[in-house]
Amino acid sequence: MDRVNRIINMLENGQHNEALNEYNVVLKSGMPDEKFLLGEELYQFGFLDEAKTIIENLLEIYPEEGELLVLLGEILVEAGEEEEAILVLEKISEQDANYGQSLLLLADLYQVQGLYEVCERKLLRAKEILPDEVIIDFALGELYSEQGEVALAMSAYEKILKEENEIAGVNINGRIADLLSVSGLFEDALVYYDKAIDEKLEINTLFGYAFTALQAGYNRTAIERFIELRELDPEYHSLYLHLAKAYEREEELENSLDVIQDGIKQDEFNKDLFFFGGKIAIKLGKGADGEKYFREALALDPGFTEAALTLNKLFFHQERYEDVIELIAHLDITEDEEPQFLWDAALSFQRLDKFSYALDKYESAYTFFKNNKTFLLDYGYFLIEEGKTDLAAEIFKQLLLEDPTNEEYLDLLDRLTDLKD
Repeated sequence: MDRVNRIINMLENGQHNEALNEYNVVLKSGMPDEKFLLGEELYQFGFLDEAKTIIENLLEIYPEEGELLVLLGEILVEAGEEEEAILVLEKISEQDANYGQSLLLLADLYQVQGLYEVCERKLLRAKEILPDEVIIDFALGELYSEQGEVALAMSAYEKILKEENEIAGVNINGRIADLLSVSGLFEDALVYYDKAIDEKLEINTLFGYAFTALQAGYNRTAIERFIELRELDPEYHSLYLHLAKAYEREEELENSLDVIQDGIKQDEFNKDLFFFGGKIAIKLGKGADGEKYFREALALDPGFTEAALTLNKLFFHQERYEDVIELIAHLDITEDEEPQFLWDAALSFQRLDKFSYALDKYESAYTFFKNNKTFLLDYGYFLIEEGKTDLAAEIFKQLLLEDPTNEEYLDLLDRLTDLKD
């Protein structure tokens, strides 16, 4: 086997030509066990073409050898040749000692293809053959989790916990916690997160714990865990927005804004941080800062509808109607995509006494808001101001259909009728 070690050493040292010459010698005249060992080593080191060639060479001599077929299947999977891998693995006989391993590989391939029922059948058959293999329980848990079958996934994971807490580098308590959290079972998830963290402090699990605590309404616990995560890894960008939200829920607005500022230092292209910072600044009475944050969010994404709508609300509050018009004009959002901008524009033009522009926007907006009481009131009163009594009367008649006894609408209609007469 010294020759196998030499070939690997040559490859590691960049002596590819020398390694290829030695490889060809083994391929032509090496003993079967030497070829198999070389094939395994080449596969492990990522030399897939060479590994595939030498294993196929052995299969010419031992065409039904399950160990060879499994290794070739693994090589083909690594090379992205999934269909070929399935054909190879399906050749392995049920009587072969490697049949169970082939079923596991096939199950994984079918799961990737979305053929969940076939995958499940392969795994259940593998469990019959290898009842003590917890890796099969893990595979079943992963399959059921992907399908949203919480009870079945839990059953599979719990079987693993009877034997061990970690498998394939995965903390099983953490996996169960994630499953329960995604399923909305936050209280149950927190119990498993506690266990997972006690067993192994891992940043993704810590984030899941904190995020789940936030969703469950345990804001103080979420804050503590997010801070712990930040101390472990300040570049874990996802934590900042959620930590800021936790502080907001606790009415600690200054802390919330401080976290946003720290988050922006870590992730200056995160529009959601700027947007949330804008909302917190407004709550703190810092209108200028709020506007700055909203504009930064829109600079990152001119199609950020929620930021634009919120900034417009600020402008309306400050009676800055020209700024509303200017903002809408520069957005990468069509009025059909967000018709609220038509309504905003109509109100702004009305406040600026640009009535023809306002009428045009109101008429366009009516298509989208003809069943919206607040819009119809704005539109109706605007039409009255403009002396368009017939159109105004139609709007208030429409409002009366929803509220037939409304004295305001009835009185207005009487006045409009008198004006017409």
